[in-house]
Amino acid sequence: MISLEILDVKSCMSHLLLKDTFHAFYFIEGDIATFNTFHIDGQLHKDFFDTAEAAERLQNRKFSYWKEIQEFCYSLIKGKRTPLGMKLIFSLSDANTEKFLTQNGLAFDSHTVNGLYLNFKYDGTALKCITGVSLSTFTLDKSLEYAWDEMVRRFFRQKEITVKDAVGYE
Repeated sequence: MISLEILDVKSCMSHLLLKDTFHAFYFIEGDIATFNTFHIDGQLHKDFFDTAEAAERLQNRKFSYWKEIQEFCYSLIKGKRTPLGMKLIFSLSDANTEKFLTQNGLAFDSHTVNGLYLNFKYDGTALKCITGVSLSTFTLDKSLEYAWDEMVRRFFRQKEITVKDAVGYE
């Protein structure tokens, strides 16, 4: 796990709220504080969908993709004032988790990886991203965590999101 301070908050917020940068990630949950605090749970409710086709299309997913929630979150924030705070939690999709494990030669079964997470936290002035890894089994092997942290750094560099290691975790 690493804590990264986002140096250009405005640019990163544009990537989060306006661009497709994080569209392929699952949206786990979020909190947005403006005139109220809005909590959004990214877990899909499959019984909501009335057609068999929609339910079938969603059957392999537990969470929404960010691209399905992004516009709604933006609608809560847009305006003259910045939010008082915001927390967004993303996870690499199941398909991309499998690709990630293969590409990095990691000997982890994708079914034991609960999530490879990006936790964005905005406090009204500063924006941080904290990485995280969740496994359903115990291991002393940190290779997955190290590979995920390095991949996140590369991803941010590729998207020209400037970061520096933050001093402490929150």
